[in-house]
Amino acid sequence: MQVRDCLISAPGKAILHGEHAVVHGKVALAVSLNLRTYLQLKGISDGKVSINLPNIDTFVCWELSELKNLTSCLSDKKEEVQRLDSELVKRLREFIGVTNGNLDSSTTATLAFLYIYLSLFGSGEMPSLTVSVWSELPTGAGLGSSAAYSVCLAAALLCASGKIPTPLKEWEHTGRWCQEDLELINSWAFQGEKIIHGNPSGVDNAVGTWGGMLRFLAGKIIPLSRVPLLRILLTNTRVPRSTKVLVARVKDKINKFPSIMMPVLDSVDAVSCTCEKVLTEMTCEPITGEHYNILEELIDINQHHLNVMGVGHPSLDTLCQVTAARGLHSKLTGAGGGGCGITLLRPETDSTTVQETVKDLRDCDFDCWETSIGGPGVQQHFPFSVKEEILEVLNRY
Repeated sequence: MQVRDCLISAPGKAILHGEHAVVHGKVALAVSLNLRTYLQLKGISDGKVSINLPNIDTFVCWELSELKNLTSCLSDKKEEVQRLDSELVKRLREFIGVTNGNLDSSTTATLAFLYIYLSLFGSGEMPSLTVSVWSELPTGAGLGSSAAYSVCLAAALLCASGKIPTPLKEWEHTGRWCQEDLELINSWAFQGEKIIHGNPSGVDNAVGTWGGMLRFLAGKIIPLSRVPLLRILLTNTRVPRSTKVLVARVKDKINKFPSIMMPVLDSVDAVSCTCEKVLTEMTCEPITGEHYNILEELIDINQHHLNVMGVGHPSLDTLCQVTAARGLHSKLTGAGGGGCGITLLRPETDSTTVQETVKDLRDCDFDCWETSIGGPGVQQHFPFSVKEEILEVLNRY
């Protein structure tokens, strides 16, 4: 079986508002980052399957005959992707030599690839192919890098299997799938996320699939039809943190001071809803300075709320102080306790201010990028539409 080559990308994600409050039944807004993961799939004829992940120094190759031996437990009902096939996961863990304990990112990425590949191809003819993945996203920073990877894997392997068509037209540089195909991509990407994270919310892979902005409430994920593209600085403080510990810290504070903390959560919910309303207005009427004034005030209010919840950190305080000195407004994104933050850039913010702010943040030993939020979800590309340096990395393997 020969498969067609394809080049896929998917965005990372940031939480705009609603961190931690979402766990307690409040609204959270997640947005796509214009920092993307790129996957190149090539059909080959050497009887092997391989995956190359240069970001995490991983290259693995298998003979097709090895993988065929793992498929005896597979059913033919591969359209049913809601439940993880625990028997296949067990076999794959044994196959790559891990049966217990915490797995590193290389191992979980390999497991996710093998799971989706064998689920889609294992009951029929298995193609020989090689997959190379490179990401603009830092790993382990709470920016959805694993979900972008899973979305790219799902889209590429579904295309290769013929379950979804290529969306590219001759006259287009990039192509997007229809809603039904995106839902299938998202379902398979969620399986990959389950293998990597165990019990994910589904928000990250949904952002990677649909892009733009998503509203998350009580387990329901609603993509918003139109959002403005906003310029931001994304800063990684490089301070490691445990999401599990931070979630538990917020829960403990709510249990200890319910009459104090529940109004804080209600206020965070109101911030998310107000932000959603403003962003919606910005897509259907002329954008004004007042829109940005409100967005900046909401950022400041929410950052104070997050500090009250106990998920701030001195590094995040430094981020806010450094950017405030330049007239900019910042907040943490994700779990807090270090990790990443976002800084809103107004349309009139000039390049000199941006460059000087980036330098100030890098002088604090932070990583910093100028990017945007609200861009497209998973896409297929003609190679000439992708930056040369990205193609160079992908073609190196």
